[in-house]
Amino acid sequence: MTDASSQAEALRAQILDLVGEYHRLAHGAGAFVPGETPAPVSGRVYDARDMRTLVDSALDFWLTTGRFNAAFEARLAAYVGARKALTVNSGSSANLVAFAALTSPVLRDRALKPGDEVITCATGFPTTVNPILLFGMVPVFVDVDIPTYNIDVAAVEAAITPKTKAIMVAHTLGNPFDARAIKALCERHNLWLVEDCCDALGATIEGRHVGSFGDIGTLSFYPAHHITMGEGGAVFTSNNHLAKAMESFRDWGRDCYCEPGRDNSCNKRFGWRLGDLPKGYDHKYVYSHLGFNLKITDMQAAVGLAQMDHLDGFIAARRRNFDALTAGLAGLDDVFILPEATRGTEPSWFGYPLTLRADAPFTRDELVIHLNARKIGTRLLFGGNLVRQPYMKGRDFRVSGALTNADVVVDRTFWIGVYPGLGEPHIDYMLETIADFCGRASLKAAE
Repeated sequence: MTDASSQAEALRAQILDLVGEYHRLAHGAGAFVPGETPAPVSGRVYDARDMRTLVDSALDFWLTTGRFNAAFEARLAAYVGARKALTVNSGSSANLVAFAALTSPVLRDRALKPGDEVITCATGFPTTVNPILLFGMVPVFVDVDIPTYNIDVAAVEAAITPKTKAIMVAHTLGNPFDARAIKALCERHNLWLVEDCCDALGATIEGRHVGSFGDIGTLSFYPAHHITMGEGGAVFTSNNHLAKAMESFRDWGRDCYCEPGRDNSCNKRFGWRLGDLPKGYDHKYVYSHLGFNLKITDMQAAVGLAQMDHLDGFIAARRRNFDALTAGLAGLDDVFILPEATRGTEPSWFGYPLTLRADAPFTRDELVIHLNARKIGTRLLFGGNLVRQPYMKGRDFRVSGALTNADVVVDRTFWIGVYPGLGEPHIDYMLETIADFCGRASLKAAE
């Protein structure tokens, strides 16, 4: 090592030590003050190690994917039990890449084509459904189960027709849907299964991570999620053909699989003959799919890699907060339908969903406004019944069966936070505020 490189390494260590001190001074959390300090539904949780890893990657100044991304993808794949994990720039892009892979010509007669039907849940986040529409397929909406807030398995089975080619559905708020039953339907009818796990990192079914039952799983690393890298997401699979297709769609649609900064990994860069191109056309500029550039930076990957060290603790905190809310709200089950885990699963809760009973003495919106005025964050169950969203007007979709519960979600469901930034004082304040409102509302209704 030269004198210059030795000095640079010493200076790097000094910089990283200073980052730790900066975190202590500038990013330390203050005490919770009920009614003054927010109790949001979600947020980033990080420490000095996360900031040091981010700065460490910045000092490399390798601005595209590099050593941190390679380490993160490998660690993530091992965690979820997949052969291959690929980072992308958002959870929405993860769903796009996952679905795009199912259209790849490498799948031959199983490749999805315009007009094919794809079954999904009527409630949820639009980006689980949007790739279906973008590629010219027909989403088939079925109802949701309450109180798991997951897709109704019986409704899925009833919706299958000869046109059905895939099922794409999310694990709602970290509570797994019955992937065993859905996968059995897929095997019986030769369907693809994409599991949107963006809200469910760490959730398991009989010890297996969600996303490992289907053909592809997707994740999001937006700050609201279980771990974060700012913007970012991932797709994962154990199917080598799908992995290759996903990597191509993510990387401009290219046929070449060389890592950034590397050339000729196949040792025949100028020896390929593909399409109508002449033999020897540079493989770096051969495109086998209609693709995009959806990669992340190595700085994002560095944050994600550091966040993996916190993941088990984050999940435990989410479960602890969920259990505390359940215990505290047990006496209000005449007002609320409390959430339940899908049988045989271990959720990694993203939020705590509540549905007002039909005879509740107040509306969902009255309670939500009350909570937000007292700095307790709330969210609706994303897009509610997606069929009723403005952007669905005039689009080609099919509804199978009644969407009764989906409409209940629109009118009476919301959720509050369980994320690791919330401690016992936050949870106690949330419970006291809800109980106080319910008590006053009940008295008013009785007058």
